[in-house]
Amino acid sequence: MSARSTGKVLRVNGPVVEIGGLTDVATAELIEVGADRLPGEAVMIRDGVVTAQVYAYTGGLAPGAAAHGLGRPLSVALGPGLLGGVFDGAMHPLDAGPEFLGGADRSQAGTARTWRFTPRALVGDDLKSGALLGVIQETPVIEHRMLVPPGAAGRLTWLAAAGEHSADEPLATIGKTSVGFSNHWPVRKPRPVAERLPARLPLVTGQRVLDLLYPIAKGSTACVPGGFGTGKTMLLQQIAKWSDADIIVYVGCGERGNEMADVLEELPRLVDPRTGRPLMDRTVIIANTSNMPVMAREASIYSGVTVAEYFRDMGYHAIVIADSTSRWAEALREFASRTGQLPAEEGYPASLSSALAAFYERAGLARTLAGAEASVTVIGAVSPPGGDVTEPVTAHTARFVRSLWSLDRDLAYARHYPAVGWTDSFSRDAERLGAWQAAHGDPLWTARRERVIKLLGESDRLRSMAELVGSTALPDRERVILLTANLIREAVLQQSALNPNDAHCAPNKQAALMDAVLQVHDHCLELIRAKVPASLIEEVDMSPLVRAKEAGGPDDVAAADSARDRVLAQLEGLR
Repeated sequence: MSARSTGKVLRVNGPVVEIGGLTDVATAELIEVGADRLPGEAVMIRDGVVTAQVYAYTGGLAPGAAAHGLGRPLSVALGPGLLGGVFDGAMHPLDAGPEFLGGADRSQAGTARTWRFTPRALVGDDLKSGALLGVIQETPVIEHRMLVPPGAAGRLTWLAAAGEHSADEPLATIGKTSVGFSNHWPVRKPRPVAERLPARLPLVTGQRVLDLLYPIAKGSTACVPGGFGTGKTMLLQQIAKWSDADIIVYVGCGERGNEMADVLEELPRLVDPRTGRPLMDRTVIIANTSNMPVMAREASIYSGVTVAEYFRDMGYHAIVIADSTSRWAEALREFASRTGQLPAEEGYPASLSSALAAFYERAGLARTLAGAEASVTVIGAVSPPGGDVTEPVTAHTARFVRSLWSLDRDLAYARHYPAVGWTDSFSRDAERLGAWQAAHGDPLWTARRERVIKLLGESDRLRSMAELVGSTALPDRERVILLTANLIREAVLQQSALNPNDAHCAPNKQAALMDAVLQVHDHCLELIRAKVPASLIEEVDMSPLVRAKEAGGPDDVAAADSARDRVLAQLEGLR
């Protein structure tokens, strides 16, 4: 530090600080300002004045305070101790005390704990980046694999012995490079992989409307736009709990404090259905509420995806859930306003589109440096003001993601959850995942999906007409379509997060429920062709189908088949 120049604060404007006298600082370099050594990042250098965005509350910081460049970009410590932890936007643990986003001397992830290390490499081995050095059983369900970090390679000349170690100890010496249990990585720099692969494996969310109609692949991206009260946070929490990802990184980005408090209270209580252990055993929470420093919010999503990439490099399928990227974009807008950037749409900076693209681009299925196939999936919520999906954040995000799960206010107000509407939602992964399903035991997956989406779309058109002339004025075939669409919504797409049999649904039961409704639909059309009036068909008790989703367990196909047979028997009695 003594060899580098020391600057002085010239001006403080909220999180924006102007510094003079730092002659050896580069853009994107980490800077500490003031007596409390508040962390910041150099974002612009002009005429010898460094403009920095500070990731902490700047109250009390005044012109004349000292500033120092640290010679490295904004980085986070990656190592054991991440799982089960709650961190701020720069990955400082929030459970270590009331302060957050401190300077370089504050504690980092995992340094206060010790871990039992088991070596898996031998001294004298020639190792490449990504090679396995040893393992730590970080939680009962996740093995933390200590790898040769990117950029390091050579002969292993020393390796820590088996036993208890803390995260701030050295781990190995490779060539002339010392490797620690915990290593820093710049959050804005994607971690390298051997090869990017086309996303082709389905991420099973356990939510029927998503898995059946708007699926997402592991390593893909999705956006959840929806106004206040439409159930964004609930849907994201369901995905966190029930998806078949190995690692969950939940980023609370600028949400209200009470909502984040609910998340922090509920997630530790959740039991992982896969293991029977607490879900936190494979979860990392990054919490940046709206009352925390605004630029820490901007950094939080980069920290989240960096953590996910770290676990991907170990061979795990990780998922980043960002709630919400709208608050992150608002942080960009505030910073742009304070630095005098020319505003674009609705005051957002012109770089908003490229920033969103760069964030979602870090998702992907990849072959890691160690040779494993692993992925990072990114799902971001968007909170459009007033539910206006044409506003810049929603519109730009929809261009870059592979799936859009648009939450419908009318469905939410009708207590239909998840309130994913079928008018504006889409999945660009559906064709590729349909081929995967066909190769793995469900050749009818694509045809079933296309048929259901067509029925829902046709029912929306007919519903508008029925509101004008009455449903009884419609032809019998169209009345059957309305009946079937109601069954699809109530018996399949609607799902209760509070019912243990329905909160999650396995793929085989999902297909059985949808097939049951479609078979009833086909039988109704046969009756129409046999001159049976639609009014008689509408009087048939369809409730067994509606109750089937909750009647058996999450993978109870027999409950769906039994309900179908009961309804078909009633219909056959109309001949």
